[in-house]
Amino acid sequence: MIRICMVGTGYVGLVSGACMADFGHRVTCVDINAERIAGLVTGVIPFYEPGLDTLVLKNVAEERLDFTTSLAEGMREADIVFIAVQTPQSASGEADLQYVLKVSEEIGALLDDYKVIVTKSTVPVGTNRRVAEVIRANLRSEVEFDMASNPEFLREGSSIEDFMRPDRVVIGAETARSEELLSEIYRPLYLLDTPIVSCPRIETAELIKYASNSFLAVKISFINEIATLADKVGADVSQVSKAMGLDRRIGGKFLHAGLAFGGSCFPKDTHALCHIALKQG
Repeated sequence: MIRICMVGTGYVGLVSGACMADFGHRVTCVDINAERIAGLVTGVIPFYEPGLDTLVLKNVAEERLDFTTSLAEGMREADIVFIAVQTPQSASGEADLQYVLKVSEEIGALLDDYKVIVTKSTVPVGTNRRVAEVIRANLRSEVEFDMASNPEFLREGSSIEDFMRPDRVVIGAETARSEELLSEIYRPLYLLDTPIVSCPRIETAELIKYASNSFLAVKISFINEIATLADKVGADVSQVSKAMGLDRRIGGKFLHAGLAFGGSCFPKDTHALCHIALKQG
């Protein structure tokens, strides 16, 4: 059993925390929103996701999952601290890291023994290095810690299934100690032969998330362009996309013409990836 502190009870944090608790770990979810925490304590889920209410109530009842507004309380006995706060798109199109960095300051001030600090939030390449610097700048004594990246790949409406039976788990960890702790969290998935992608460079794990989301956005945009062309030449785009999808190198998912991509992730992640590339020239 790993003792986990999950900072943030938004979509990613709450789903991940509940699922990790269901794996048999001890999870404390932390949020500054007192009203949200009070609701979760009584079983009120702040957003709709099929099956999440049942999963939360089950693990609260079995004393593997609890909620608090106190980061100090959440971190006290934790082996791993996950940062799962929001990273909205800024006016310039970049990912806004103010919440991640604020939590990093607080973690640094509270850190008093070894822990692995993991970014679960979607963050630009290089953010883990920056978070580590912020933590070190706020330490009150010499304390050892490791940084790691564990990006999420959850889809709204099927997030529990995505977490419990994922296509892959990505772990960016640069020490054996941190990789071992993160791997232990996902041990139940080894029984399902889930691919575990272990990245010895944290930047690799950070980039995997952006590359994956952006490629799915590209597929949607591409088939919509083909749909426009199909209208012009009198072709049936549904048959075009079906035939394309039967090619195993392409695959049929996210290859259906219709509305442009949207939601909370694809727009901001594609913009963020562009900014990351521009910064690298």
